[in-house]
Amino acid sequence: MLTWRLLLAIVMLPHGAAPVFAAEPATLIKARGLYNTAEYDAAIEAAGEARRLPDWADAAAVVQGRAYLERYRQRADPADLAAGREALQFARPSRLAPRDNIDQLVGVGQWLYLSDWFGSAAGLFDNALTQSVLLTRRERLLLLDWWATAVDRSAQSRPSDRRAPAYAQLLARMEDEIRRDPSSPVANYWLPVSARGVGDLDRAWDEAANGWVRSTLSSETSFPVREDLDRFVTQVLVVERSRARSGFEQPEAARAMQEQWQQLKQQWK
Repeated sequence: MLTWRLLLAIVMLPHGAAPVFAAEPATLIKARGLYNTAEYDAAIEAAGEARRLPDWADAAAVVQGRAYLERYRQRADPADLAAGREALQFARPSRLAPRDNIDQLVGVGQWLYLSDWFGSAAGLFDNALTQSVLLTRRERLLLLDWWATAVDRSAQSRPSDRRAPAYAQLLARMEDEIRRDPSSPVANYWLPVSARGVGDLDRAWDEAANGWVRSTLSSETSFPVREDLDRFVTQVLVVERSRARSGFEQPEAARAMQEQWQQLKQQWK
């Protein structure tokens, strides 16, 4: 999971109307706003008030469920995880606006992820990504990183000889992402990671260098993504690539790679 978004939640935008009904009530708008400013205790309370309104109970339950899950990420209280699941289960998809449907999918995916059902979580995040036309670029990047992290965690839970297919899926998607958006912080990080996952350490090395250079295209996320890339290269990739050499060559190979990487960092500050 990229450190640039580790503590971030996908925001909830005010919606014009659910099917049949008029504009959202003030209590639900308030709950969304409190969620977006990470005031989860107050968001849970405001969403609870909105759930008393029959026409808006389902949308409010989604907001409340997501707020419980974010509070669980902060406090690790199992009661919040359970409350989040119950609220998300309450919401009926047929009573939700399109964007609320995405929020519900993401919420259920997050519950699965937080409950260690990583492969299942990846499936829900993928479902939400198919509707990402309703998301801002930043929101889509956050969701894409949730998906990638879930795929990675799912792969890591398998025996080592059964991980490659998951990383091949991750690699293919990030290849598509980088073609569409060369500045994508998610693709610039996960491309080298997934190349390593399929066993191509040389490509992982090249993609890490590409990611470092391409990260200059996005000033918003260049610093934190570079931190993640630097950690991956110096702590993982250099070690594993040097092991491919014969025993007496390994220290010199590792030193040469570290020097090459540091030189690239100096040349592309």
